[in-house]
Amino acid sequence: MPLDPAVIRASLAVVERRADHLVRYFYAHLFTHNPDVRQLFPTELSEQRDRLFAALTEIVLRLENTEQLTAYLSALGRDHRKFRAAPEHYPAVGTSLIAAIRHFSGHSWTPEIEKAWTEAYTVIARVMIEAAGAVPPGTPAWWDAVVTARHRSAPDIVRLTLRPCRPYPFLAGQYLSLCSPRRPRVWRPYSIANAPRADGTLELHIRRVPDGLLSTVLVNDLMPGERVMLGPPVGDAVLDPCSPRPLLAVAGGTGWAQIRSLVEQRAAWAEAGLPAPATVFLAARNDADQYDLDAVRALVTGQPWLEVVLAAPEDGGDREAAVELLREGLRRYGAHRHDGWAGHDIRLSGPPDLAPAVTGLLLALNAGPELIRHDPVPPTFNRTRPLTSSDWFLDRRDVPWINRTERGLRDEAGQPE
Repeated sequence: MPLDPAVIRASLAVVERRADHLVRYFYAHLFTHNPDVRQLFPTELSEQRDRLFAALTEIVLRLENTEQLTAYLSALGRDHRKFRAAPEHYPAVGTSLIAAIRHFSGHSWTPEIEKAWTEAYTVIARVMIEAAGAVPPGTPAWWDAVVTARHRSAPDIVRLTLRPCRPYPFLAGQYLSLCSPRRPRVWRPYSIANAPRADGTLELHIRRVPDGLLSTVLVNDLMPGERVMLGPPVGDAVLDPCSPRPLLAVAGGTGWAQIRSLVEQRAAWAEAGLPAPATVFLAARNDADQYDLDAVRALVTGQPWLEVVLAAPEDGGDREAAVELLREGLRRYGAHRHDGWAGHDIRLSGPPDLAPAVTGLLLALNAGPELIRHDPVPPTFNRTRPLTSSDWFLDRRDVPWINRTERGLRDEAGQPE
């Protein structure tokens, strides 16, 4: 792979302190020279600017790991199908990107640096285009779906039922990205809250994020009868139907959506004569945050193989109290077993700090690291805009609109990064 990591990394370090200005220049250059491309992007570009530099940072940080870099670029290429990106768009993007870096490099720009960036972008574009082209013929870039029902489960949570306009193939434990005409070209990932159904409908549990562009309209405004767009299902926190291992599932907040789909799948297998024990810890900040208890009770009723443990601190407890209550429950239940949580398939789902908060404890209680799965979480949970030099590299931001599962990255323990 003809990349010069040292030259590219040093070049980006020169301009990253002006990252916000650089990406503004990039989009201005791109749209000025290619006005037809503007329709592919959201009206509001502030998040898109962060998305661009965050992706660029991820690429630069992985230049020396060919396998990770190729996986990440391939994932981006597949994901960009839903943005209507075509092979003919890539040269224009490369020209504008190099123009922006050249402009903000000033006198430090050299023919060597331009050659390095040109070679790098050639590889980036080729891998992304090939990955998009390798998607099996007939696979939609997105699915249209109709909202058939909505239920306000809490002041900031809504449960939506969707009916895709064509069959939507997915596995319990996966999630999708969603876009609404109310916020054109703005996509966000949401867990699918059910196992596959005979009628083909999907359920999503959506919490309103403060100042969230999409979650706010989904929770407050989206009504039955409206149409949305669904990206392809992604994620590998699924279950093996051939595995005889018991399941330990830990959910926090709307992370229950993903765990609920897994429990429904286990229930379907139990009805087919393949029962396997499952223990679910459902944690919340308070009792009111356990928003789907009717479904929990319905799943538990008549299912001797399933145990659900509710964990919520008393009113007035803070987030740390909720986490500690969950950890104590996992310790206590693990201690009652001869070998702790050894031999369990383990699935974790919730806010970004849930998996880091309990993984070490589970490993100490004999859980097998290769059996722990969860969707990717960011190294930090910092959603502020970068303000100073090296912010992007030293304090990496959570950029939630990048589809992290499709990155195809793994950490040292073999789990999604």
